[in-house]
Formats: sequence, structure tokens, C-alpha cells
Amino acid sequence: MYAVIGAGPMGLATARNLGKQGLPFVGYELNSDVGGLWDIENPHSTMYMTAHLISSKRMTEFHEFPMDEGVATYPHHAELKRYFQDYARHFGLYQHYQFDTRVVSVTPEGERWRVTVEKDGGQTSRCFDGVLIASGTLHTPNRPTLPGRFAGELLHACDYRDPVLFKDKRVLIVGCGNSACDMAVDAVHQAKSVDLSVRRGYYFLPKFIGGRPSDAIGGKFKLPRRLKQRLDAWLIRMIIGRPSDYGLPDPDYLMYESHPVVNSLVLHHLGHGDISPRSDIADMRGRTVIFSDGARAEYDLILLATGYKLDYPFIDRALLNWRGDAPSLYLNLFHPHYDNLFMMGMIEAAGLGWEGRNEQAELVALYLKRRAEGHPAARELARLKLEQAGQSLDGGYHYLKLSRMAYYVHKDSYRAELAKRRQALQ
Repeated sequence: MYAVIGAGPMGLATARNLGKQGLPFVGYELNSDVGGLWDIENPHSTMYMTAHLISSKRMTEFHEFPMDEGVATYPHHAELKRYFQDYARHFGLYQHYQFDTRVVSVTPEGERWRVTVEKDGGQTSRCFDGVLIASGTLHTPNRPTLPGRFAGELLHACDYRDPVLFKDKRVLIVGCGNSACDMAVDAVHQAKSVDLSVRRGYYFLPKFIGGRPSDAIGGKFKLPRRLKQRLDAWLIRMIIGRPSDYGLPDPDYLMYESHPVVNSLVLHHLGHGDISPRSDIADMRGRTVIFSDGARAEYDLILLATGYKLDYPFIDRALLNWRGDAPSLYLNLFHPHYDNLFMMGMIEAAGLGWEGRNEQAELVALYLKRRAEGHPAARELARLKLEQAGQSLDGGYHYLKLSRMAYYVHKDSYRAELAKRRQALQ
């Protein structure tokens, strides 16, 4: 019997693939339903009212369970909640889950794992043959320490739900990732003023090019890495210009070496003066913020859109082979020493989608099945994960040394390696 922690997209894919291999499991989910962060009614979700996918539905969906034709190209979070509920019903996954259940601890016990959970105020524990952790990567907010002291509201993006928060306020949003830009666009329609504090350069992509989702364009011809980076950056400059054309810093790295911002509106509002670009915060005094370029302005609300930190509070970091900002694993998935502990979905890659994560789950389920049978390919995989833990499948890209990039991979390189290992286990 195996334990699956989480019922978001990764947890559901994990459960689905264990079921396909006839492997018994119990799923634990903190919320009362499936969907993970995509269920805005989940009190632990970091979702906000206006959120949509930043990748298109066909590039994101599970291949064996396509989204309906009537679903928008970039679906709203409510559509995605329904999608995961339908997925769970279709594959009979609900019956395997214990909902409203918090995993308190995961500890080794001999060659098995003891999982202690809490429900309705009481705790129970049970030993499992293995544990598959699929609790997500966007739970614990990264709250940087800002210089000085601010007298207004200071919130993190995880606290944001409704644009009414911005009503009639002078707003400063710190950060320029996808969520930061979404929230800045939301604030335009409510706030007295909206400023965006940006420390470094980003590449911006529109959601549509020629009427097609931008992530669905190209891919038929594999270009050399350097040529693709330079050609795609040139094409984007021809379409929307440089970030500096809108008052933002230009990136000092090549395209695809950090996750791009996919947003068709934030540059529009910057260009129209609805959003004002600001540099990094140097000091705060009362409601006055002083920026690194010497500018200063008054604010009622500062919203930190500064991302999230990897956090698995129910298991000791030492048990995860943690190194630096993330566990050091083979394929971001296999523990080098434990044959029955897996980090499901601890991965980011442009264009990987949920199908890429489903391929992770398929590989793990096959490995568990073949390992129990004593298959030689399972023994070979056990050798590889010991020898190659921590090796990055970056495809030659020089990803920025940021905490959120610590588990970033090159999609094509990663999926090719997954396919190679799955084929060996067939």
C-alpha cells in the first residue's frame, strides 16, 4: 500500500497511474475536494479571482483527458477546478482519498514509511510501502525583508483574492513575475495609482500571436539552442519591443534562461501610463517608499508578489536529500537512497504542462511495479538515481541562479529522459 499526499493536478496524475498499474494506495488531501490551488474555495489556495492559465489548454491538459472544446484557450481557474473534479470522477479517484486530512509527519520505519495524519482534531498513523509527495510547490510565501518600516498595508500575493483590495488605494506591487503582472493589471481598474517595483529584467510574451496561443507556435523544426534563443528574442522584439521601451529594465541574460512573463496587458498599461515602473526599494519611511534610483512616492498598500519557497513541513529536509534551495534528486523525482520515496511535481519547465507531470507519474508507477517483480530495468534505474542525483537536465541553458529556478529543467531534454526510462520498464 502506498500513500499519495495531495489531490491537485500532480496528486491526481499520481493516483491515476498507480491505479493503472494495479498498485493500491491511499490519498490524503488537506482540502475537502480535489484541485489543489486551482480550487479558490480551498482555504490553503493561493488562487485569485481573475486568475487564468498562462499556458494554453492544449499545451497544458492531460492527453488522455482533453478539455472540452468550449473551454477558453486560456481557461479561468473555475473551469480548471471543474476539469480536475471531472478527471477524478472519470478515473474513480475520489474513493481513494481521505479529504480534510492534514499530513502531520512522514518518517522512516524500517524499510517502510510511517505517515501520521490529523482529521477532526484526532491523529492516526499508518505504515506504507512507499510515499509519493505531490503536495505542490506554491504554498509557503517568500517574504523578503524590506529596508525601513512601512506604515501602510503590507501583504503578500498569497493574501490576494479580489481586485476590490485595491479600491481607491495608492498601490505598489513588488515583483514582475506572471502573478505580479496579473495583479498590476487588476489594480489598474480599482486603484488611485499603480506602480510596479522591478529589480531585474524579464522577457515578455503575448498570449496570442496571429490569433494562435503563443506557446503553440513553432516546435516543428528543432533549432540549435543559441540560434533559437536569439531568433525568438528578435521576433518578440519585432512584435512588442524591448522592456526598456516601457520603462522596465532589459534582461541581462538570454531568452529562456528564466521563466518568461506571459501577459498581453501589462505592457499595454505601462505604455498608457496606467502602471508606472519603479526600481528596487531602497528604504521605507511611514508611507513613503524611496527607490534605488532616488525617486520616492507615497503608498497605501504594498503587495509582495515575490513568489514561494519549496516547503514540505511534514518531513525532515535531511530525509529529502536537500541541497541548497531544493532536494537533490534524479530527474527531480527519485531519491538517490530511498527506493520508495518520491517527490512528485517538484519541477518547473516552460511548456511542460500537466502531461509532462503525468509522464513523471507513469514512470514512478512503472518503476514500483517492476521493482516488485525484480525487473532488471528497475535495478538499473536504482543505480542511475544513486549515481546521477542532482544532475540538471538543462539542455545547455544557463538558468539564472535563483531559488525558484533550482528545480527548473529544459522541457524537451527532460521529457526525452522520462520516455527513455519508461520504455526500458515496459
